[in-house]
Amino acid sequence: MTQKILIVDDEPHIRALMEQTLEDLEDEGVELLTAGDGQQALDLIRRECPQLVFLDVMMPKMNGYEVCAAVKQDSNLRNIYIIMLTAKGQEIDKQKGENMGADIYMTKPFDPDEILQKSQQILGL
Repeated sequence: MTQKILIVDDEPHIRALMEQTLEDLEDEGVELLTAGDGQQALDLIRRECPQLVFLDVMMPKMNGYEVCAAVKQDSNLRNIYIIMLTAKGQEIDKQKGENMGADIYMTKPFDPDEILQKSQQILGL
């Protein structure tokens, strides 16, 4: 079974940077998917069932909190690992992410090595 990572951010350069950060995982058979807004992300999650989602908070159509809550409330999807990756670094934002079911809450700017390491750890690579 192909493992999948979904990168969700409305900023194209952040999606590109994340893809570049994780491209080595493609050599290990991991498929990288991207979405530019919350609704597109939720549709992709339901269709592709990625094992890991990097999810921005502030996005058009649906924000990351709404996407996270929808995934975690769906019994078929709740095992998907969600890392919220956002510029919103206040404690209240982090608490809200955790309340919505996020597995990890990370703030931008991020450390590419940490992103890669966490991904490998979560996917068991």
